[in-house]
Amino acid sequence: MVYGAGAVGGVIGARLHEHGHEVVLIARGEHLTAIRERGLRLDSPEGSASFELPAVEHPGELELGDGDVVMLATKSQDTAAALRELAAAAPPSVAVVCAQNGVENERAALRAFGRVYGVHVMLPAAHLEPGVVEAHSAPTTGLLDVGRYPLGCDETAEAIARAFAASSFDSHAREDIMRWKYRKLIMNLGNAVEAVIAPPRRATRSSAAPRTRARPACARRASTSPRASRTARAAAG
Repeated sequence: MVYGAGAVGGVIGARLHEHGHEVVLIARGEHLTAIRERGLRLDSPEGSASFELPAVEHPGELELGDGDVVMLATKSQDTAAALRELAAAAPPSVAVVCAQNGVENERAALRAFGRVYGVHVMLPAAHLEPGVVEAHSAPTTGLLDVGRYPLGCDETAEAIARAFAASSFDSHAREDIMRWKYRKLIMNLGNAVEAVIAPPRRATRSSAAPRTRARPACARRASTSPRASRTARAAAG
């Protein structure tokens, strides 16, 4: 189950479904209505495709059991409410996977669920209209490393990484997943600085510019990730 079918959750859910995995989306409002009526459309550099995924508004509409995996893809400010709804509908043994930026979501999830996993998300995506999500990178849709919270790796983490890797993502199970998420948090601090002091010419570029730059930007982020840095050090040493 993907809780939050926006840009990140919608793209991940669509790719998993496309590659044969059973997926249910939780969405709200016009987005939910559009998915139910027309399916979820995924736009990417490779073209557009629509997927008929089951979608509900509340986890209480599903029968969740021990073998299910719930992926949280909401904004962090919505995590508390999502966890309250999930705790009322699912057993504590359900695996909760936080595919979110920030480093507090996993801690909050662990208060209600015993098996919590973090995902280091590097995924250029957008959600601008109901029923449609956009993936801006191809053929690799994004980087989704996963690990047990707060530390470690187990069979579930390995299985999730394999599912991601089989669905057009670069994914590895990592014992130190929070180290990677803290690095992403530090990287994102630059976004706020750029928003405040960016030159005027950056602010007046056309709305199409980010899409044309998305693929190189993804490559640059990947090259500055801990994985790339570690590889570079190994090559130099």
